Amino acid sequence: MSACPCCSGLDYEECCCPLLQGIDVAQTPEALMRSRFVAFARKAHGYLISTWHHSRRINEDETTLKSSFAGIRWTRLDIIDAPAYTENRGEVEFVAFYVDEEDKPGQLHERSRFVREKGHWLYLDGDILPPVKLGRNDPCWCGSQNKLKACHPT
Repeated sequence: MSACPCCSGLDYEECCCPLLQGIDVAQTPEALMRSRFVAFARKAHGYLISTWHHSRRINEDETTLKSSFAGIRWTRLDIIDAPAYTENRGEVEFVAFYVDEEDKPGQLHERSRFVREKGHWLYLDGDILPPVKLGRNDPCWCGSQNKLKACHPT
């Protein structure tokens, strides 16, 4: 068994794997957010497209996704806020850390909006937020679970 890349603390087989394999569907906006992070990390283009709201899919196709993955390695996901959601709408604020093709760390800080249609949560859109400043005692952006000061001090 291996830890799920979504950083939930659960085994992959019990967490995001059933969602990416189409065996199950996300029950909450946060579960969909976590599974989409794993899909980005594992370059699961089909899952990302299928979990995008149909009104947004026209702008994203598999070729565009594949080119956006080039040289990016997603390393860690932090859920900042996953407030209570309604029957058909939800939001999740997250920070996704990555390393680019030049081995430079980066992050995507976003408040994402989700809608549920026909029992399936879908990513609608999101607002990009300012980068989060990591403290010396925070877990390192690289995903090692070591403190930043011991792993990648700047």
